[in-house]
Amino acid sequence: QVQLVESGGGLVQAGGSLRLSCAASGIIFRLCNMEWYRQAPGKQRELVATITSGGSTNYVNSVKGRFTISRDNSKNTVYLQMNSLKPEDTAIYLCAANTFRRYWGQGTQVTVSS
Repeated sequence: QVQLVESGGGLVQAGGSLRLSCAASGIIFRLCNMEWYRQAPGKQRELVATITSGGSTNYVNSVKGRFTISRDNSKNTVYLQMNSLKPEDTAIYLCAANTFRRYWGQGTQVTVSS
């Protein structure tokens, strides 16, 4: 059974930082492309960052230079370091494992106050 468990969300002031973690089980983690999405109220789910099995990364323009995605294959965990947070970053953040299908975590709430 595949499980993705996010943690690290919370309430932070604008300009602050948070580090999200997503621990995976039930998949061959090192072979998966891993993704972070976010969904704000009333908005479509948005792909924020991707890291391939080989370690290549990609970001949506709105977070470039502020967010960093990384992975630790020894811990089956993917991270999202979020710096210089803005109120518009407020959303539920979900991780996904992309293999022959996409598996989802339950999400963690990030709230950035102005």
